Amino acid sequence: MDSWLVVGLGNSGPKYAGNRHNVGAMVVAELADRGRVTLSRHKGRASAGTTRLGVAPGGAPGPAATIAVPSGYMNESGGPVSSLASYYSVSPERIVIVHDELDIPFGAIRLKRGGGEGGHNGLRSVSASLGTRDYLRVRVGIGRPPGRMDPADYVLRDFSPTERKELPFLLGDAADAVELLAASGLTATQQRFHTP
Repeated sequence: MDSWLVVGLGNSGPKYAGNRHNVGAMVVAELADRGRVTLSRHKGRASAGTTRLGVAPGGAPGPAATIAVPSGYMNESGGPVSSLASYYSVSPERIVIVHDELDIPFGAIRLKRGGGEGGHNGLRSVSASLGTRDYLRVRVGIGRPPGRMDPADYVLRDFSPTERKELPFLLGDAADAVELLAASGLTATQQRFHTP
């Protein structure tokens, strides 16, 4: 069976590590922990590793995947995604981009294939570099900024103390969504995660 490529978007460096914008990278870190994989520097300007995503029915190891986090800034994510896809010969329909989503309440997970980027510079870069929007997205809800706060400032702030208490559950749910998506497909995963 063909392998998957799962990329968590974020900005690299300790300054950004706890930012809402880095929740995609946090989900990939959760997948790495589950698979007992250390992400290593890859020539495609990313940290990457190979693993199995979850457990298949009957207890067999789940689908093979490369999991990765680009090593630059969010708005330059496309180059590393395209390089990794080329290096590992992964077609767009087997690429999963995990990213923060302002238009989804904090704690919710939504999935889709294709569509617009909704002003998300990381997705815009990925679509431009791949030459298509037809890849899978695991959208991790971070909610809207309070009051009149600029969304650009909001996404570059750390999660609030209240959110940090819930964050492990959100990261776990998003990692579960990635595993189910690879094992069972988009429709089955949407049915599980889109149901209140």
